[in-house]
Amino acid sequence: MTPLADRIRPKTLDDVVGQKHILGKGKPLRKIIEGGNIPNMIFYGPSGVGKTTVARIIAENTNLKMCRLNGTSASVQDIKDIISDTDTIDGYNGILLYLDEIQYLNKKQQQSLLEYIEDGRITLISSTTENPYFYVYNAIISRSTVFEFLPISPEETLPAIERGFRLAAEDLGLPLFLEDGVTELIARGCGGDVRKSINTVELCVLSSQSDEKLEVTLETAKLLTQRSNMRYDRAGDEHYDILSALQKSIRGSDENAALHYAARLIESGDIISLCRRLLVIAAEDIGLAYPQAIPIVKAGVDSAFQLGLPEAKIPLADAIILLATAPKSNSGNEAIIAALKDLKAHGEAGFPRHLQNVHLDGEGAAVKGQHYLYPHDFPNHWVEQQYLPDEIKDSVYYVYGENKTEQAAKAYWDLIKKKK
Repeated sequence: MTPLADRIRPKTLDDVVGQKHILGKGKPLRKIIEGGNIPNMIFYGPSGVGKTTVARIIAENTNLKMCRLNGTSASVQDIKDIISDTDTIDGYNGILLYLDEIQYLNKKQQQSLLEYIEDGRITLISSTTENPYFYVYNAIISRSTVFEFLPISPEETLPAIERGFRLAAEDLGLPLFLEDGVTELIARGCGGDVRKSINTVELCVLSSQSDEKLEVTLETAKLLTQRSNMRYDRAGDEHYDILSALQKSIRGSDENAALHYAARLIESGDIISLCRRLLVIAAEDIGLAYPQAIPIVKAGVDSAFQLGLPEAKIPLADAIILLATAPKSNSGNEAIIAALKDLKAHGEAGFPRHLQNVHLDGEGAAVKGQHYLYPHDFPNHWVEQQYLPDEIKDSVYYVYGENKTEQAAKAYWDLIKKKK
């Protein structure tokens, strides 16, 4: 039997779930489709949000022959076979090639299509779950229009789930009984993936039907609903998006948002990436405003690794809240960036003579003796002398942050260094 997800697949743009930003009335992709002059396009977005459905609707509303390839399994010969169809009666009006997961095709495979999409014999609609500007050959992108498909909200998914249950009950000829909260649970648990939601509906139906009725309980739905974190890909865009959102939330002192993004990483089982990013944040975004954040977070990370999941979430939550609510300073990060920039501009400029390691002066030495002033021999353990190389002796990299800790250090040294 045809899978339920295919049987309820929308036939018109009005039936497509979500994507109102590009498919709503008067929106760009809808106007292109309704106009009938289909350009080469790249559909970018997560799985199960309508990319394939829209491509099928486009194909059914044109005179083009539709061919479909998947980048994970397509070979050069598969592409050649489709190209050869452009010279047949079937391909006389042109071919619409839907190429799923184009990012998995190598550069040579993608290049083989260029001549045919340029002269119009092939209209390419490709899809990818990864950022096409990173993963798709530039020549293909320059000849295509990129449309981003967004994750679908649970509320937008509900009609499709309800329609799936109704169709399944009609196919079985059984009365349908859904316990309160079943559809909402599936919508929330499948992470904006409509296909995954409908597959879950089908599993619920298969495990709940009897001779008299189709009754789906909340307990059954909980057991069969796939977790939203199943969308998470440790090597893909979403991995870095979540880490970016986590760091920006902590930097913005929003502990609740930070906990949300951390929970998504924890739920996926990826505490390694979470721990590494927390160590970076402690130094980069809190830094000298609260120097103890670094050893405290390190202790939390060590505890998390020793405990393992699920208990690891507790010290990690403490570390996240500490970082988010701590005073912020990026002065250390900015200082080392400035020093590296200066190094690239001036190169390695040697050392002041008095900072070099003690060694025997040769006969040709312009200056005899090291003349280093030992700061501990002076009041307040400080004495004025040059430390930077001559070429950059007046460079300033570190600017004290406005927080209490750094301003206290600034006041201390201002007082001492003004004493001659």
